[in-house]
Amino acid sequence: MNITPHFPRLIGPLVVAFAVAGGPAVASTSVSPASAASTTTATGCASTAHWGSLATSLNRMTSAPITNVRAGRQTCFDRLVVDLRGKSSGYTVRYVPRLLRQGQGTVIPLRGSAKLEIVLQAPAYDAATGSSTYSPANTRELVNVTGFSTFRQIASGGSFEGSTTVGLGVRARLPMRVSVLGGPGISSRVVVDVAHHW
Repeated sequence: MNITPHFPRLIGPLVVAFAVAGGPAVASTSVSPASAASTTTATGCASTAHWGSLATSLNRMTSAPITNVRAGRQTCFDRLVVDLRGKSSGYTVRYVPRLLRQGQGTVIPLRGSAKLEIVLQAPAYDAATGSSTYSPANTRELVNVTGFSTFRQIASGGSFEGSTTVGLGVRARLPMRVSVLGGPGISSRVVVDVAHHW
């Protein structure tokens, strides 16, 4: 008995169902993994081509305290997000030979071949009461970045006299960008993206 698969008849309804469910509709084409990777790098990740690895900064002090540090994986880059309770802060983000703890100057070891120092012009405590607004369980591992393409470690560099340092260990000195985003509500975010490739 000759059994013929009915895949062509199923593809259309599956694509429609997937799109309705919120997933991206994908054309049914046969692409090798190598071709798919090169296509993604060449077209989908073209937006990272104008990023750079030089220091970037924004001079803006705020009393809005830091409330959280989190991270996520995107198709072309890994993302670090610092949440603030109020107007976003200024920042200085730069590659450094080593990360130093604020107010002490001691070296904080970071995994990865390159190290990003992220200094936010915002405290990790309430300026009025002095109580902490961000108390991670482990200051050496603020976020679990196991399996990330670029990030290797996120560590606290301390909060001192209204500014807070976060250390980001990365795979190599790769292109980055920094963004300031408002919301939700009165909160804001400082976002650091590091590309997977040059």
